[in-house]
Order: sequence, then C-alpha cells, then structure tokens
Amino acid sequence: MFYKASEPHGLPHNPFNGLIVPRPIGWISSMDKDGNVNLAPYSFFNGVSYFPPQVMFSSTGPHTQHDGPKDSVRNILETGEFVHNIATWPLREAVNISAVSAPHGVDEFELAGLTPVPSLLVAPPRVRESPIQLECKLVKVVDLPSTQENGSNTIIFGEVIGLHIDDAVLVDGIVDIRRVDPIARLGYRDYARITETFSMDRPSWPL
Repeated sequence: MFYKASEPHGLPHNPFNGLIVPRPIGWISSMDKDGNVNLAPYSFFNGVSYFPPQVMFSSTGPHTQHDGPKDSVRNILETGEFVHNIATWPLREAVNISAVSAPHGVDEFELAGLTPVPSLLVAPPRVRESPIQLECKLVKVVDLPSTQENGSNTIIFGEVIGLHIDDAVLVDGIVDIRRVDPIARLGYRDYARITETFSMDRPSWPL
C-alpha cells in the first residue's frame, strides 16, 4: 500500500510508530524548581553523539491533564537537568506504570514502587533498580512543527555528564547487553526484549 502522510491511511491504527523500530525507551527522571520529582518513559529517544556524549528525547502532544507541556519538559526547561534510566525487562511493569498521565505533583517513583537515589552531578534522582543511569545537562530545545490542534513536538537534547553502570552487567570490561536485558519500543502497544546479539567487523576500503 501507499498513502500520503497528510491524508487518511485507512488502517485501524497509525502504522508510522510500527515502522521505525526498535526504539530505545527514554526513561526520564526530572525535578522542578520546587523539588517535585517526575519519572516518565518516552518512545522517541536515542544517543546522538560521542564527543561529548549527548542524547535526545522527543515529547509529542500536550499534557492530557492541562494545556501546557508535559512535566518532564517543563521541569527540564526550569532546571536544565535530567536523568535517563535504562528500561529493562524486570522493570517493564514499573516503566508502564510511570507512563500514566498523572496530575502535576504526583511522584511516579512511589506510584511504580521504585527507589529514588541521589545523582552525583545533577539534582533529579536516579532509579536505583535500573542498571544504567545517565546524568544529563540540557544543551538545546528544538520545537518541530505539529499538525495536531494544540499539539507540540519538543526535542530535548542533553549532554551526558555522568554515567552509572552496574558492575553486574560488565564482563571483561565490556557492557554485556544481555545482562542488562533492555526493552525497546515497537508500534501500537508492542515492545521488544533484547535477548540475542551478534557481531560484525566493519569493512575497510577497498573491499
């Protein structure tokens, strides 16, 4: 089939999210200027550079409880800091619970039964149960066009200034992603679990 993105696709659900997969989940903890903590997963997340290490996540649409931006975006705009906590198979239910569109001020750590622990370089706490956490400072905010009424597409770019890695996922000095057991976002209500990996040497020129 073919359809123009600006026209109806005729399917029961929008297929776009199911085409760009798997996507890392940005499990973002943030804090507003008054010390209120927020934790939420974002299905548009990735690393974007090595030197310095930088990541991004995209927040689409307004907060369903009010007309303003989602709490993560508002908090990061206020304080300039956030933490990415890797989402894993053992934590899948907690990740899902933290996705609830709760009113501002609700503590998703408590709601999902998670343990906040202090970060070392930024104010927002980390998820202790997550084996990898990245402490980040805001670099840039980019607002993309939106075709939704009262919609928004806000991209947050952050520099990773501190990295926490559980020693249990390190094997001979290398992160064994199978021990991390991360989950990834697919389309619709679907997720993926990374249980197998393979390696390939990058070719050199001439082939």
